[in-house]
Amino acid sequence: MRTAFVFPGQGAQFPGMGKDLFEQSEQAATLFRQADAVLGFPLSRIMFEGSEEDLRQTNVTQPAIFVHSVVKAWTAGADFLPDMVAGHSLGEFSALVTAGSLSFDEGLLLVKRRAEAMQTACEAVPSTMAAIIGLPDEKVEAICAEIEGVVVPANYNCPGQLVISGELESVRKACERLKAAGAKRALLLSVGGAFHSPLMEPARRELEAALMTATIHAPRCPVYQNVTARAETDPQRIRENLTAQLTAPVRWTQSVQSMIADGALRFVECGPGNVLQGLIRKIDPSVTTSSL
Repeated sequence: MRTAFVFPGQGAQFPGMGKDLFEQSEQAATLFRQADAVLGFPLSRIMFEGSEEDLRQTNVTQPAIFVHSVVKAWTAGADFLPDMVAGHSLGEFSALVTAGSLSFDEGLLLVKRRAEAMQTACEAVPSTMAAIIGLPDEKVEAICAEIEGVVVPANYNCPGQLVISGELESVRKACERLKAAGAKRALLLSVGGAFHSPLMEPARRELEAALMTATIHAPRCPVYQNVTARAETDPQRIRENLTAQLTAPVRWTQSVQSMIADGALRFVECGPGNVLQGLIRKIDPSVTTSSL
């Protein structure tokens, strides 16, 4: 049975995350201490003892989910290795480190730089995201294209669930139009800004500069990247896709479908929570899903 490891993105964090791993595994404890040293602040203490509000700070959230996910995957045991990997947005960095394409330290520093750049971009323009439930993707795409201002599909999560992103007023207008068109729900999300939209262009440029000097190796197994929803193994393509990801949609539905087409029958979620398992079951109920 071919196994895919999948890694969650922002929003999966919770107070106390990773404390059990730290206490049960010396390897995990070493990685948490290493992360604290690389970042220059006590991330592990915030993860183990911080409040929900502490963990909502972007410069904490993204490194915390990254570290938790990689530690889970690396402490699973050498006899439990994936045939392919994918990550949802931020989770793509966790996937690349697990596949050996990025080192732990370099992956963590890139995530830190990405989080800071995204936060700065969010502060520049009033913006948000909204979850649209119960409409075909094509209908959501068409209505977004008709709205004045910036509003675009951002996360293709599963059939009938698409997140849109853009300028605050444009997203609100799109939600009204989408409800009128038959959406079961059109909910503004509690997020810092318009991720995976053209408004992230300043962050994309900053991440691109950081990625230019990053060492990226060919991964040990194919990585299904958000931008293309295809298996990637070429380091230069991986670099280009990571850069483009900030302003392009997360094609999660299409990525999972590609992995299944390439033989994946079991999906193992590595990281906090189980959101990806729920999405994968909606994409294809015939596959097996679990957590590490």
